[in-house]
Amino acid sequence: MTKSRLLKYAFLGITAALIAHYLIKKEEKPKGHPRDYAEIAAEGIIHASTEYNSISFYVDGDTVSGFHYELIEAFARDKGLQVQVSPVMSFNQRLEGLANGTYDVVAYGIPATSELKDSLLLTSPIILSKQVLVQRKVGENDSLAIRSQLDLAGKTLNVVKGSPSILRIRNLSNEIGDTIYVNEIEKYGSEQLIALVAHGDIDYAVCDEAIARSAADSLPQIDINTAISFTQFYSWGVSKQSPVLLDSLNSWLERFKTKKEYKKIYRKYYK
Repeated sequence: MTKSRLLKYAFLGITAALIAHYLIKKEEKPKGHPRDYAEIAAEGIIHASTEYNSISFYVDGDTVSGFHYELIEAFARDKGLQVQVSPVMSFNQRLEGLANGTYDVVAYGIPATSELKDSLLLTSPIILSKQVLVQRKVGENDSLAIRSQLDLAGKTLNVVKGSPSILRIRNLSNEIGDTIYVNEIEKYGSEQLIALVAHGDIDYAVCDEAIARSAADSLPQIDINTAISFTQFYSWGVSKQSPVLLDSLNSWLERFKTKKEYKKIYRKYYK
C-alpha cells in the first residue's frame, strides 16, 4: 500500500468522526449530572459515546453502521427513545462525559476489570475479546520482532489515551519482571494507531483483537498474532448514579441476545 493511501487511512477516521459528530449530534448536550432512566425517558433521547472504527461506529456515505451503534439503536427503538451517538476517540473523554452527564452510556467494549468497576457500572457481558499487539511483519531475526510477551521488555507500546489496556500492560510488565513503556496517544483511535504502525511511524500498538483483524484485511503488512491479554468479557458502562438505566440495559440485553436480530448484527461485525 502506498504512503499516500496509508496516510489517508490513518486520518480518515478523524475526518469522518467530525462529520458524524455534526450529523448525529447537531447540538451539544449541556453538561450537568449523570441521568438515570426516568430523566432519559422524560427527554426521549439517550446520549451515547463510542469510538469511531470499523467495528463500533463508522460512516460510509450517508449510512451510519457499527456493532455498538446498531445495538444502542435497537435498545432505543425498543424503548421508544431516540439515540444520539458521539464518536469520541479518547477513552478518558468518554468516561469524563459519562461522569458529567454529557453521555448516558459508553456504548463501547469495556473490559470488566475490578479497577473500572470502582468508577462506573458495567452492563452484563456483550462480547468476548482480548487485547493484541500490532506490529509490522519482519524477519525472525529482526530486532523489532516480538514473538512472545517476554520480548516486550524495554519496548514502548502505543495505546489510545486512557485505554483499559494500560493496566494490563503494567501487570504484564510485573509478570515478565521488566519494564514495558506505555505511550498514550490522545488524538487517534485504535485504527489510526494500527495505520501508523503499518506505515512505520510507530513500531507497536495495542488494541482490541476484532478491530485489529478488521484492519489487517486492508493492511496485510501488520502482524497481530501476539496476545497482550487473555480473552475476557467486554461490557458497556453507565454512571454509578444510573442504576435503573443499568437494570434496563441488562434486562433488554438478556432478551435481545436470544433473538435472530442480535445474531445477525454480531455475525456482521465479528464473523
